[in-house]
Order: sequence, then C-alpha cells, then structure tokens
Amino acid sequence: MTAPLLLPGVDLAAFAVGLVARMRGAGVTVAASGPSLFVQALRHLEPRSRTGLYWTARLTLVNRVDDLAAFDDAFDAVFGDAGAGLEPPARRLQRGGPAASVPGVRTGDGPPLDADGLPWVTRPSVISAAERPDKAVAIPDVLPSRIVARADEPFEQFDAGDLRLLGTWLEQATGRWPQRRSMRREVSRHGKRIDLRETMKASRSTGWEPLLLARTRRRRRPRRVVLVCDVSRSMQPYATIYLHLMRATALRRAGIHPEVFAFSTSLTRLTAVLSHRSPEVALARANAKVTDRYGGTHLGRSVAGLLSAPHGGALRGALVIIASDGWDTDPPEVLERALTRVRRRAELLVWLNPRAAHAQFRPLAGSMAAAMPYCDVFLPAHSLTALRQLFTTLTAARV
Repeated sequence: MTAPLLLPGVDLAAFAVGLVARMRGAGVTVAASGPSLFVQALRHLEPRSRTGLYWTARLTLVNRVDDLAAFDDAFDAVFGDAGAGLEPPARRLQRGGPAASVPGVRTGDGPPLDADGLPWVTRPSVISAAERPDKAVAIPDVLPSRIVARADEPFEQFDAGDLRLLGTWLEQATGRWPQRRSMRREVSRHGKRIDLRETMKASRSTGWEPLLLARTRRRRRPRRVVLVCDVSRSMQPYATIYLHLMRATALRRAGIHPEVFAFSTSLTRLTAVLSHRSPEVALARANAKVTDRYGGTHLGRSVAGLLSAPHGGALRGALVIIASDGWDTDPPEVLERALTRVRRRAELLVWLNPRAAHAQFRPLAGSMAAAMPYCDVFLPAHSLTALRQLFTTLTAARV
C-alpha cells in the first residue's frame, strides 16, 4: 500500500484503526465503515498538510454535528502527542529537532515534511489490547451505520426492522451482568484469607515446609436481574424496544436466572416464552400471552403482585428494573407500599421512564412522585445512547 506524501512509511490501515480507536475513546460516534472510507479517502486525496488530513478525517469519520467538538479535541491530542494508539513503534518528528534524530525519517531528496510537525513515521504494527481505550462496557459493533448515526434519536422514530436489529444488539450487549459475592470461596493469589488445607497439601512436596501460602477470596456470582415492563397505551411507542430488552434479559446464560414481567392492568410472567431461541417465535408468544396490552394501567397493583408467591423470592438480592412512565389508575399509596417492600428485598432499584428525556419533564404525577424516593437509579432509556448508560449502570453494580 502506497502512503501519501504527508505520511511516508505509514501503514494506512493501522493508522486508520488507531485514529478511529482514539476518536471513539473520546466519545465520537464512528460508523463501522468509517475506517475503510478513511483509508480510501487518504489514497484518493493524498493530503499534503495537517489541514487536508483534518478535513479528510472529519468528512469520513464524523456523522453528527454534536461530535465536532470531541473530534477537534481528539484530533489535536493525536497530532500534538503523536499517539493514535500506534506506539510503539510510532515515532514523531520533534518540533525544532533535526530530522535525522528520528528513526525512519527521510532526509535529503525524500518527501517534504509538514510544517506543523508531521508526518508520522511508522512500521506496520498491530494494536494490543492494552493500548485500546478503556471503556466501562464493551458494546459489540453489530449495528449498521445508519442506526449508529441515530444513537440519540428516540426509539419511537424507528421502524420495526430497525428495532429488530436493535434487539439483536441487545442480546450481545447484555452479556456482562452485575455480580455479587457468594458465601463460597475460591483460590486466588490476591485473596486475603489463607487456605490452611491447601497450604498443607502443597507442603508435601517441600518436606512439610509451607513455602507457598494458598489464599482464597469470595467467589463472585451473577446477580439476578428482574425486569418489569409497562405495556399500557401510554407506553406503546416504546413497548417494542422494551420487549426486545426483556427478551435479551430472559435469555439464560451460565449461572444467570433472570425474571421478566409485563403489566398493564395485571401482571404477566414472560420469562418462559421470551427465552425461546427464535426471536420471532418468542415475541409472537409474548404478544399472545399479554392480553391486556395497550390498555389501562394498574402500576401499584402490578408491582405489589411481584411480592406474592411464587415471584416474591426472586426479588431477594436482585437488581430490579421497572420500565414505566409512571401513569397509574391506582392511588399513589398502593405503589408506595409496594415499593417499600420491594426496596427491602432488592439490592438495587432502577426505574426507566422514557418521558424523562424531555427537558421539561418533572416527576409530578402522583405515582411517579411517590416512587422517586425509592429509586436508586432513574434513567430515560429512550434511545441507543441512553441504553448504553443503563448497561454501564448494570456493569457497575458489582456489590
């Protein structure tokens, strides 16, 4: 691959991957096709200055006007410190220093150097995992660029096909679950308690002299997640995406036994039907089972139904997620009494209200105002960006 004059000796693919990784780490939403488009633009335009490189990257990597500020900061940081995730063996021409002092820089009749301190001089390299930007939640990049570019748009503006793609993404994005410490212990070099039995067993090979101390720590188990979704008429624009979220939650993984419920006028358990391997079959069975969807709302009565047998035991030590806009035909006291008991059993109570995304939103409705003191986390979860915030909260709940 022939590099442009601005970047002599640079592997364009590695350069593009490193620059995109830095941009994403700074908060810029780059589409999956961004790196390839950037490489094609570099080969076609062959920018000869930092300004030309700036506009080449901006036109191919930036999809939203809200990302311009973050893009400018990341671009200045990259070409000010010559990082871009490619070091080593990346080298940067020192400002004011001789060209011969930097390995690989052409001198004499070689290509001219940029007046702003470019070019980059690199050898083909791969980016290690340690050099990638650290993120709290690893979100798989399986979404088309047209959906990634609409990350801040509310789900009510998406069609059924886009919501189906988001459902596939949700199944992978919910792979990391909150954890809890169990009563059982496991061997760990960083444990604080000494395991006498294992230490003495290991001393058999050293003449009964305990040279190495076996240590243990509390074993961590996935914490149960209980998701309760409002499917009344007021929640109809968001019912489909929340149904996909419920299916992603209901899929059983190793050591995880989640519970999902839907309610409008009554509470319906959907864990069994949504755990089907086929998404189409699961959603069709769920729609057939919830006969009261898009009707009235008995929020307090439905939350109280979680506490009765056989569902009450599932709430102990669990992370409970309630998705509702707070509209309720029951008196607020009913919901308040139910949440008082739920909060005693649950480890964490998360409330998702898509109406909270509006700037003028205030939790003044009777039931919503009664529920606020019992909520540990209150999120809108109305868009793709807001769902990522939810997953960050779930991942951080490692108590």
